[in-house]
Amino acid sequence: MALEGEYEPSSQGWVREQVERYEKSRGREANSLRDTGLPIAIYWTRGVTTGKVRKTPLMRVTHAGRYLMVGSQGGAPKDPAWVANLRAHPEVTVQDGPDPWDGVAREITGQEKAEWWERAVAAYPPYADYQKKTDREIPAFVIEPKA
Repeated sequence: MALEGEYEPSSQGWVREQVERYEKSRGREANSLRDTGLPIAIYWTRGVTTGKVRKTPLMRVTHAGRYLMVGSQGGAPKDPAWVANLRAHPEVTVQDGPDPWDGVAREITGQEKAEWWERAVAAYPPYADYQKKTDREIPAFVIEPKA
C-alpha cells in the first residue's frame, strides 16, 4: 500500500511536471533524467514539518532488489529537503514502473556506503563531481522492501 496522505506537489515546475507525466503514463514516459536518457524512479516521502506526501524523481540506482537515494542536490551546500523527511519518517514508496511498492529507508555509512557510492557513480557519473563541489558528505539511503 503506497504512502497515504495529502500530496503536495513540488514547488519546482520541472519536478512537478515530471512526476505528473510519469504517473499518468505509469512510468512509460518521463522515466529518465531530462535529456540524458538515464533512468529515474519516483520516491514518495512524508514531509517532516507538514506531514504531506512529497514525490521526488531521483536517479535509479539498484542492487539485489534494493534502491539507493542519493542526497546530492547537485553538490549544493545543503541537503535536499527530502533527506530530513527520511530521517524523521523512514517509510517510503518507490515507483519504478507501473506499480509502486513500500519500503523502509536507512542511512548508510562506512564500507556499505562506499560500495553503494560506486554503484551510484556508475549509474550517474556526475555524482563524483557533486561530492567534490561540496564540503558536506552527501547522504545516501538504502531502500529495502517493507516486510
